[in-house]
Amino acid sequence: MDDKLKAYIAAFIYAFIVGFSFLFSKIAMMHSGTVLDFLAQRFFIAFIFIVGFILITGKKLDYKNKGIVKLIPLGIASPMLFTAMQAYGLKYSSSSEGGIILATIPIFTMILASYFLNEKTNIYQKLSILFSFGGVVFIMLSKGNFELNNMKGIVYLLISSISFSVYSILSRKLAKQYTNTELTLVMMTISFIFFGGLVVGKAVMAKDLGLLVRPYLSKEFVISILYLGVLSTLCTSVLTNFALSKIEASKMVVFSNLGTVISIVAGAVFLQENIYSYHIIGSVMIILGIFGTNYFSKMKVKQ
Repeated sequence: MDDKLKAYIAAFIYAFIVGFSFLFSKIAMMHSGTVLDFLAQRFFIAFIFIVGFILITGKKLDYKNKGIVKLIPLGIASPMLFTAMQAYGLKYSSSSEGGIILATIPIFTMILASYFLNEKTNIYQKLSILFSFGGVVFIMLSKGNFELNNMKGIVYLLISSISFSVYSILSRKLAKQYTNTELTLVMMTISFIFFGGLVVGKAVMAKDLGLLVRPYLSKEFVISILYLGVLSTLCTSVLTNFALSKIEASKMVVFSNLGTVISIVAGAVFLQENIYSYHIIGSVMIILGIFGTNYFSKMKVKQ
C-alpha cells in the first residue's frame, strides 16, 4: 500500500476517534472532579500503555544519539497545551464556540507551514480549507447557543488551536529524525509528569490519596478514561505523527474538522440526538473541503 494512502487512512481514523472523544470526555469529567484531575488520569493511562507497548514489543529507542531536548517543545505543544487549553476552554465556553474556534486549526497550520516548512498551498487549497471551516461554522451557528461573551474560554480555545498547529509543524520536521514511538513516548511522558505531579501534590496537600483512585470505582469512568487515554490521546498521537511524516501538515490537519461530522453521527446513534438539514449541509461542506485540500494539491498555481 502506498505511504500516502496509509497517511490518509491514519488521518481518517484520527478524525473518527476524535469525533467520539467529546462524548467520553463529558462522562469522564462527571466522575473525575476537576479538569486537572481529568487530565492527570487521561495522561496516566496513556503513559502506562505506551511504556507497556515498548516493553512488550521490545521497541528500540535512540535518544542518546539524536538528543531529547529538541522534543520537549513538541510535547508541550501537544498533547499538554492543546488538551489542557481545550478542556478549560470548553468548560468556560459553549460547545458552539468551541467547535468554531477549534475548526481554525487548519487555517493556523496552513499559515505556519508556509513560513516554517515552506509548504505552499495554491488558491484552490486555501479556498477548500476555508470551505471546510465554513461547514463547521454553519453547523454551529445553525445550532444556536453562540454567545461571544466569555473571553476566558475563547482565549483558552485559541491557544489550544495554535498549540496543535505548532505541534503539527514540529512533528512534520522531527518525524524525519525520530521514530513514531520515540516521539510519542516523549509527548506522553511530559504531560503525565506535569499533570500527574500537580494532582499528586494536591492529594498530598489535602491528605486524601483516595482522590487518585476514587474515580476508578465507576465503571463508566473506567471505560471513558480508557477510550480517552488509549485511543483519543495515545493512538491519535501515533496516527498524527505517522500521517505528518508522509503528507504535508496542511493536508493532514484539515481532517480535524471531520471530527465534527463524526460527533454528529455519534450523537444521533448513541444519544438519539436529531440530525437536521443544517447538519447534512455543513457536513457535506466539511467533506468537500477536505477532499479539495488534498485533490487540488496536484495543481501548480502561481502563489
